[in-house]
Parts: sequence; structure tokens; C-alpha cells
Amino acid sequence: MITTDQLHNVLEREQALRGYLDIDAKTIQLEEEELRTQAPEFWEDAKRAEEQMKKVKDLKKWIELYNEIKSSTEELQLAYDFFKEGVTSEEEVDSAYTRAIELVENLELKNMLRREEDRLGAVLKINAGAGGTESQDWASMLCRMYQRWCEAKSYKVTITNWQDGDEAGIKTVTMQIEGDMAYGYLKSENGVHRLVRVSPYNAQGKRMTSFSSVFVTPLVDDSIEININPADYTWDTFRSGGAGGQNVNKVETGVRLRYNYKDPDTGETREILIENTESRSQLDNRENAMRLLRSQLYEIELQKRRAEQAKIEGAKKKIEWGSQIRSYVFDDRRVKDHRTDHQTSNVQAVMDGDIDGFIKAYLMEFGGEGKE
Repeated sequence: MITTDQLHNVLEREQALRGYLDIDAKTIQLEEEELRTQAPEFWEDAKRAEEQMKKVKDLKKWIELYNEIKSSTEELQLAYDFFKEGVTSEEEVDSAYTRAIELVENLELKNMLRREEDRLGAVLKINAGAGGTESQDWASMLCRMYQRWCEAKSYKVTITNWQDGDEAGIKTVTMQIEGDMAYGYLKSENGVHRLVRVSPYNAQGKRMTSFSSVFVTPLVDDSIEININPADYTWDTFRSGGAGGQNVNKVETGVRLRYNYKDPDTGETREILIENTESRSQLDNRENAMRLLRSQLYEIELQKRRAEQAKIEGAKKKIEWGSQIRSYVFDDRRVKDHRTDHQTSNVQAVMDGDIDGFIKAYLMEFGGEGKE
């Protein structure tokens, strides 16, 4: 049976969300935005109309999510009052509390994802570290973990590049993930993931440590303008490898895009290399490679903004790409995130895609930094 303090805590958090989200102002704004859609000439400019409908949909979403919480907390209060009068049972009160707290926590989490880029899809790249077959197997295990997580979220996953390992696993994989706020959630996965286990590839049955790097960038859409100078990139073509049908190794459908640019801060020339083997059509692969390039350039711009923000605010908790963020220790049945100290003993569930606990812990601790 919940305590009075637990009840008050949920009610206070519901009221706090009303203020954070400015629900009253959003309700007035929604009425105004919906009136604009009723203008006779509204659909004459299709692009502008689409943007307006998206704005209306976004406002509705936040209001509906809050109203659902409001209803659930009211039901909880009633259930608690009725219990004191002997009308409802402890189980009914606890059930109402579980539903209310889950809705509150979910919206608190979404409230952490209000940056421009958070709403976008994601490009997730996994690279096996040093260590040969063991680290390549680890990279493929991480790939499966993220695919399972995406399935649970009903996100669409497209493999745009895949390189098999020498004996098992993969050397590298790039996944294009489409779905609402995919980047907002997955940005918490940026960094080095460490595996400790008794390796099936070691004849002596020794405990081994392997590393794989995960790099996540926003998947840009048509609403984001990125200018790319045609003189700064070149194309190569190659025969696709891996699972790709009968034309594999016969037709040069794979594309390699090299983009050279000058770093405005250091003056050094840098290169971005993108390989795309997703389609049997070289033209389609070129188009998607350009989209992935735009995504990386957008991420570079975001990193500059974050660095400037960090200087202004003197942020101390900056999470850098390349840092070891999480350890998966199979023998000890432990997965621990070194940034938040969140951990679990259910290793199998994590490898099956249950990583929401780690994502939530990261976002609740770091998600609000520099929030606009």
C-alpha cells in the first residue's frame, strides 16, 4: 500500500509538469494554430501547410500526454480517498499509483528531449575495437541489442553499411533508425562499450576484455538545411560484400563518399568517409550516402554549439565521444553505466534490447544540460 508521501509526490510532480510544459499557454496556442489551418488559402502552399499541421500535431501531443497524467492522478486521489472509506482495496490503490507514476516518469523523460535535434531519427555506427574475433563478435552482439531495442519501439531500421568480421561477428555496421525522438534517446549510447567474459574463441577458456565503439548522429530531414560544396567531395564505387543477393560481387553498386573540409577552428583539412551498400542501385546508395554526410555535418555543428554552451555555463559533466561509458560483465551478471552508476544484474535482458533504464538514467542526469 502506498504512503501519503508517495501520493503527494506524484501530485506535486504532475503540477510541476504543468508548469514546465506551460500547458495553459500551449492550449491557447493550439486554438490559434488550428484557426490558421481553416483559412481558405491554407493548402495553396503545400510545404507551409505541412509545417503548420506538424506544429498543431506537436502541440496536441504534449497537451494529450499531460491530460492523461492529470486524469490518472485524479483517479489515484479518488482511489486513495475511497480506500480510507473502505470502498476500494489496497491492490486497486497500488495499481492506480503504478499507472500514474509510470505516466509521470515517461513525460518527465520526454521533457528532457526538447532540443531541436532530439526529435530526429538517428544514424548509429558500431566499430569493433582491437582484439580480433572477440571484439568483432562483441560488435555484432551490440548491433543485435540495438536492433531489438528498435523493434520494441517500433522504429524502422535500415542497415546502410555492413562489413563482416574475419571469422565471426562484424568489423563495422551503420544503422539508419527512423522514428520519433530516436536520436534523443540513443545519444546516450555514444562512447566505448566494454565486454568482459570467458571467450568462446579462446582455447584456454580465459576471461577476456573487448571494446566496441558506438557513434550516434542525428538523421537529418528536409527541414534542416546543410550546404555542401560539390568541389569538396569525391566518389568511388566498389562491389558490395555480404548479404545482398545475386548481384553481389558482380556489379559496382557500393559507393564510397569522401568529403574534405577545413576545420574553421584549427585550419586543418579533415576527411569524412562514408560507405553505403544498402541498395542494389548505385544511384540510391549515392543519395543515401549524401544524407548520411548531411547528418554528420549537422552533428559537427551541434558539437560546436555544445562546446560553446559548455564554456558559457562552465559545465563539468560533458560526455566526450571515445570515453568508456558502460561495462558488460557476463560472468558477474552485471551491466554498469560509469556515468550514472545505473546497473542491473539481468545481463540477458540488456542484450535482448532492454536498455531503457540506462537511457533514462543518462537523460535524467545529463539531458537537461544546456537545454534551450
